[in-house]
This record gives sequence, C-alpha cells and structure tokens, in this order.
Amino acid sequence: MRRADVLREHDAAAFHEALAGTTVRRVWRRAKLIVVDTVRDHPHGIDWRIVVQPRFTGGLLIDDGSVPEPERAYVAVTFHLADGRVVHYRDVRRLGTVALMTPLRWSEYEGGLGIEPLDPGLGAAEFSALLRSSRMAVKAFLMDQRKLVGIGNIYANEALWRSGIDPSREARDLSDADAVQLLAALQDVLRASIAARGTSFRDYRDARGERGGFVAQLAAYGRAGEPCQRCDRRLVGTHAVDGRSTVFCPTCQR
Repeated sequence: MRRADVLREHDAAAFHEALAGTTVRRVWRRAKLIVVDTVRDHPHGIDWRIVVQPRFTGGLLIDDGSVPEPERAYVAVTFHLADGRVVHYRDVRRLGTVALMTPLRWSEYEGGLGIEPLDPGLGAAEFSALLRSSRMAVKAFLMDQRKLVGIGNIYANEALWRSGIDPSREARDLSDADAVQLLAALQDVLRASIAARGTSFRDYRDARGERGGFVAQLAAYGRAGEPCQRCDRRLVGTHAVDGRSTVFCPTCQR
C-alpha cells in the first residue's frame, strides 16, 4: 500500500484481511466504476466487491513484471495474485478512489445510479422520457450519473456534435426526433471508443499499460478554433454550459 489516501469505506488493514485468500470471480463495469467481485471458499465468508472510481487519471494495470518502470511511478495500491502477477491501481493525480464494499453496501450505492446508455432496455422512447424530465442543459444531463451513467465530458461533446444538437439546449426541449439522433450518436461514440481502447491525451492507459486510440476520431473535443469537419466553420470552445470544456459548432448544432 503506497498511497492509502485513495482508499474508501475501509482502511489498508481491513482491505488485506478481507481479500487475502479470495478468488476473483468477475471484473466488470458499472457507470464509471470498475467492479471486481471476489469470492471466499469459507461458507460464512463475505464476497467482497472492490469498487474503483478512476476519475481523470486512474486505472487498473495488470503487471506480470514486464510493465516499464515509468508506468509504475504513480501506483497507489497493489493487489498480489497467486500466479505471481500483480494488479496495480495507478493514478497520476490521485483523484480516484478504491473502495471495499459488502454486497449490501454495493446495492445501496448502486441504487443512486442511472441507466446504462448501452443497456438494451434503453430505447428511443425511454431516452426521450428521461430528457423531458430534466431542465438541465442537455450536455449536463448526459453527464448526470443519476440519469444516465458512464458518459464523460469527451463523449458528451462528441455525441452532441454527431447528432447536431447545441449543448446548451434544455434537455426537456428536445423533440422525439432529436432524442433518436442523440441516442444513436451517443451509442456509436461509446462503441467506437471501446473498440479504440479509450482516449489518451496525456495520462490515460488501459489495463495493459497501452494508450487509447480514440483521440484520432475526435471531431469536437480538444478542437476549439479548428474547422468543423461537417461545415468548415470554426468550432467554439466555452466553459459556460456546465463549467467543463465544451466544444461545438454554432452553425451545425442547433
């Protein structure tokens, strides 16, 4: 344990006591969280969940000894596996967290999260109803984890550009046709980003220590002042919509 300040719910000693001798049953994602399910052979043991919230620069790194030393410079927590490998939680800015939760605690925590944008149960009608329930700017709505989960600033910018929707429009003012376009654009962006292993500008690395390649497909985020790929007008950058960097085309996005 190098940086115990990233731990939540329990301290380092409790982490060690709870997880020693357990088996990793499943690693999955919920919202912006990495969830590691563990199981203990003892019939009266607790099947703990490790819940990682990476935020801006955090992530899990699987290390079999071949990870370059510079990539280990920002390791905060290390989990040792029985086969000799280790799993690091690496975080350049140390803004992320690593929590240990019982199934009951996880259920309470997850109860405050919205629906996944790639959930097969989220159709255009359901998405349109969610939009109509909010007075927020549509970009802020997309990033509100109580409504819709897993969408960060980069992908909100990209989905709104692809769908031709002004980020500052109130979510409730979008038509059913707008909702269809936005949901399709959002799902396309997320699938393309997953296929490219994410977006690396500076610090982000995937579980193998490799950079994500979606940056080459960005049409809006990080391109303020450059020509719009659709109409050639100059893209505008602002922080006025939700306090985050918003880049959009004032001609194409209505």
